[in-house]
This record gives sequence, C-alpha cells and structure tokens, in this order.
Amino acid sequence: MRRTIAGLCLMLLLASCNWSDRVSPGRFEARAREVVARWDGSAGDRAWRSGFVLLGGLQDRGGWTDPPAWVTRSTENSVWKLAAELPAGPLADAPVRWPDGSVSEVPLVTAIDAYAEFTRPADFIEEECPAKGCRPLRVTGAELGETTLETSRGTIRVPAWQFTVKGVESKFVYVAVAPSAITARPQAAEGEFEEVSGFDLVAGKPHDLLLEYGYGSCDRVHGARAYETGKLVVVDVDEEGSGGICDLALHMDTTTVTLTRPLGDRLVLDSGTGLPVVRGVTPALYDHG
Repeated sequence: MRRTIAGLCLMLLLASCNWSDRVSPGRFEARAREVVARWDGSAGDRAWRSGFVLLGGLQDRGGWTDPPAWVTRSTENSVWKLAAELPAGPLADAPVRWPDGSVSEVPLVTAIDAYAEFTRPADFIEEECPAKGCRPLRVTGAELGETTLETSRGTIRVPAWQFTVKGVESKFVYVAVAPSAITARPQAAEGEFEEVSGFDLVAGKPHDLLLEYGYGSCDRVHGARAYETGKLVVVDVDEEGSGGICDLALHMDTTTVTLTRPLGDRLVLDSGTGLPVVRGVTPALYDHG
C-alpha cells in the first residue's frame, strides 16, 4: 500500500522520496476488511448505488473548442454583465432516466439561480485581468435544454440552462438540477490517500481489471492486489519508496490484477481511501519514460 500526493503533481523540489512503505499481504487484507466493513451498507454506499452522485461539475464545457483568451480570462475573473431578462418562474420537476431503466423526478433551478451560481469568481485565477480590465461577458438570453452528466450510476441526460453570450459562439451550459437532488461525491478522510485512481475491464479477459495509479520517482512497484466479497472488490498497488533523494513528481501508469471471478455488478473500492474507484483510465497520463 502506498500514500500518494493527491492529484497530478509537478516537479516541486528535491526531498526524501520515502512516501510509501510496503505492506504485507496480511496487512493489506486487514485494511481491505476494514474498508469493506466501513463502506458496505453505509449512507455513501446507498447513495452511490441508487442516488444522484455527480462525478464532475455542474458546468458543461464539453462542446467548447479553444475559446478566445479574453473569454477564459473574463470567465475566471467573473466579469459578467446581465444584458437580458432571464426566465425566473417556477419549474416543474423533470424526469431523469438512469442506465438501468429506472426514472427519478428531480427539482430544477431557474435561469436566474443558475446564472448566480456559474458567475461566481473562480477559486483559482491563472491570469489576472489586465490593467484596463477584462472584456465583459454580456449574457443576452437563456433557454432550457439538456446536457450529459457522469454519475456514479452511469451517464445520463439532464435539463440544463444554455446561456448566450454576446460575441461568443459557444453556449455557457449549466446543469438545471437543483442542488437538493444531488449528493456530494464522498471525500477521503484526513490522513487517507488515493492508491488507485481509475479502473477498466480488459477485453477478452473477464477476470482481469486494469488499474490506473500514481507513483513517485523513487518508488518500486511490486504489483497489484485485490480483496473480493460478493458485492465489493478492494484494490491496491503494492509499492515501496527507496528512501533516497529524488523529486516530488507524480508519475501515472497502469497495471492489471486478476480476480477470482468476473467483476459483474460489484463496486471497486480503493484501499487507500476506502472510496469507489471510477471506471475509466487516461492513457495520455501514462509515463513509461
């Protein structure tokens, strides 16, 4: 079991690279049993399987292709100007159809409420406005359409407000589902760090899982492990740090682990955080250098 720095880290400084300590099979199994006991039947488990757990954000930029620099800068600095009257009346609940065929009725927010949310200033501003200020983003209208969302139960289509901005070809799309209908994605507890960041099935090998993981420049990877129950699979990548002097870069790669039977409808849990691993890996991140 290893302890990674969450997210994708850049080269920061020289320091000891002893981030991880190799864990024996017995200790891994003990940790996996703890993870299963904590998750199985919990509120998070129930929400993940039958609720509305959003895996991404509420703003959809999937259709955008290289927006002008001023649009990005003005958006990050929240330089908005409302130049039209937006729909503000109450909306009826809307049906959401899940991949398994079930349907949920969800409340919607008005265009006014959605505008107030997506025009909030960004937490992190990469490039401040120039001395003379940013070019205002003038909202000239909004209409209710649809967008695609990734959730713990699969990909769905949901109502979304599509805002028109003067001088910008693409629409600013914001999910219209009310926050009260959405359950926040569970977060790792303090002191617990992600071991496996993604997984996928392996074509032609129904017992194998492809695992995506991060490792340090001085880490040695010994392989992947899995602990299985009837409803859950806990996965881990066995690594250890050399204790030498190295950089703090986080590299990404994949490995496979073989299960005793096909995954089926079982959830995959990360041994480090005890939380579900989302299906999908990112080949562009692999570092074989």
